[in-house]
Amino acid sequence: MPWGAPIGSGQGLLNPWALRTLRARLPDATLIVDAGIGAPSHAALAMELGFDAVLLNSAVAKARDPVQMAAAMAQAVSAGRHGFEAGLIAAQDMATASTPVDGRPFVLRI
Repeated sequence: MPWGAPIGSGQGLLNPWALRTLRARLPDATLIVDAGIGAPSHAALAMELGFDAVLLNSAVAKARDPVQMAAAMAQAVSAGRHGFEAGLIAAQDMATASTPVDGRPFVLRI
């Protein structure tokens, strides 16, 4: 159970590269991000990285509306897992068109 960040800090995933590497090196291990989750987006990112779960408390316990925050976290975990399973696209250094343009006629207006 690797940390996302120090317990109760709500800082999120301080080193996503290390977490991604851990997942790649231990593909069959159950991995749970424990500590540091402060926002639903943090939980979603952990799941998008291929983790099996997140363990959190402070983000819900200290929220203005804990019930609503718990629901938001559940939705974020689900969305992140679905994204991972669907297959996220690789990040690119530059723009790449997703719509094919080769062999298609076009009109040149002058």
